[in-house]
Amino acid sequence: MRATPSTCSTPVSESAIDLNEALFTRRVLNWFDGHGRKDLPWQQTQDPYRVWVSEIMLQQTQVATVIPYFQRFLQSFPNLDALAKASIDEVLHHWSGLGYYARARNLHRCALTIMQVFQGEFPTSQADLESLPGIGRSTAGAIRSLACGQHAAILDGNVKRVLARHFAIEGWPGKREVLNQLWTLSEALTPKKHCGEYNQAMMDLGSMVCTRGKLSCRQCPLAYSCAAYEQGDPSAYPQARPRRELPVKAAQMVILTDDAGAVLLEQRPPTGVWGGLWSLPECPPDMPLSTWCRQYLSIDIGWEQELPMRRHSFTHFHLEISPVRVWVKNPNQYLMDAGNRVWYNLSQPDSRGLAAPVKRILQELASDDETTTEAP
Repeated sequence: MRATPSTCSTPVSESAIDLNEALFTRRVLNWFDGHGRKDLPWQQTQDPYRVWVSEIMLQQTQVATVIPYFQRFLQSFPNLDALAKASIDEVLHHWSGLGYYARARNLHRCALTIMQVFQGEFPTSQADLESLPGIGRSTAGAIRSLACGQHAAILDGNVKRVLARHFAIEGWPGKREVLNQLWTLSEALTPKKHCGEYNQAMMDLGSMVCTRGKLSCRQCPLAYSCAAYEQGDPSAYPQARPRRELPVKAAQMVILTDDAGAVLLEQRPPTGVWGGLWSLPECPPDMPLSTWCRQYLSIDIGWEQELPMRRHSFTHFHLEISPVRVWVKNPNQYLMDAGNRVWYNLSQPDSRGLAAPVKRILQELASDDETTTEAP
């Protein structure tokens, strides 16, 4: 039977699901048997640690992007103990370029908490898992079902999309009432047997068939009962976040090099934008660079060069970055490696977490022969 479309004003209950749940599950699992992904790096063992790391990395990030990061991460931090003993700088270095760095900070805090509070044993109850930094309801469900074989529902972005389209759920999933409907559906449809395979199948279905962009409805095992497909426009679901104009902020990043071509970096505060990462010092856009260098660094610059502006977008704003190279004779006589400052060797970069746009700027400098020469 066809699924009955639902709206935000009418909450979904199990009795309102006009669908044979067993048939729904069987079709999903049958599709997974023939088409699902079973050889991903984190699927080789039912290790809660590996599943947890992969689930955190996969938040708002595609599988193809995550795989090399996951493999490098596990090489350096093969278990909870290794991750807990690592410095946050080492962890951020392995996360550099993956974005959403709060995930890395929470991952490290979570490892420390498990070692201290749970004596190094990965918790397996929903309540214990949700008490840990960075683990919410869906991630906890994924760990329990994929690694522990427990019955637990999930609702990541892919599953939200499949359910919203199949039941024609109107509204943006970020709204509480829409999210509640989707959770009700997910919990009602998640089978008690083969729960892990089903959850993986639903995630694969959303990322491989019922995608954001080009849909493959004819290959979908649920097309027979999909309300959005019957309506003729599955891409209309789920509704996107209401558009709003993102504010634009400006940052003037100072590239100060010493006579050997090393660049001065500063570690950002542990919270906020790029929390804990290393970045270039920032001069307020409305302050003369020479004045800022004198007041903040106690140096007088003899030469400066403006580099092309570039834009970096966050979830809530755009950041327009204006890099400026400055030169001063023997700067490391005044600015020593200490605390939150370091001279970064471009030719022999060390293991530290760099903000993504800063990493790109440094890579450009490293490939530019002028970085090793003095100012004209």
